[in-house]
Amino acid sequence: MKRPTPRTLAAIVLVVVVAPFVVFAVPQAVGASHSYVVLSDSMSPEIRAGDVVIVDDVQVDSIETGDVITYERPGGSQLVTHRVIEVRDDGALSFRTKGDANEDPDPTPVPAGNVVGVVLFHVPLIGHVISFAGSDLGIVAFVILPAVGLAVGELYDLYKEATVDSDGGEP
Repeated sequence: MKRPTPRTLAAIVLVVVVAPFVVFAVPQAVGASHSYVVLSDSMSPEIRAGDVVIVDDVQVDSIETGDVITYERPGGSQLVTHRVIEVRDDGALSFRTKGDANEDPDPTPVPAGNVVGVVLFHVPLIGHVISFAGSDLGIVAFVILPAVGLAVGELYDLYKEATVDSDGGEP
């Protein structure tokens, strides 16, 4: 059997490294609707801070005990990802939730209208890179420095080309 070339191995590594970021940016590529960076360890050890959760829209009446849902905290705009520990239907559908690492359930039931969706899967660690990329230092590291490097390289090439005549000698 023929061994893969270094170029082939590099392409495979590139795809493996880039694919999780593509899934975060375009969750529809894996049949999901949303993606979010997890900010706390309330769901550890299964889902940790810095992981990315891939969330799909579902009919709220299909959510069952044990499902992990992402929802907007009642009375606020913060998103939370916790496990459903009880489904309540006393005139209005709601869910009791609890973080796996928390001792007590969340104090307020989640109204069905606050549910964003059910977590399909999570991708470990890439949320740290995504959060960094959105920071001021991340923008400098991932946008400004590469742009400056590209501009300096192009200017150097133009200078080099302008100082060499068509015979390859100095003007």
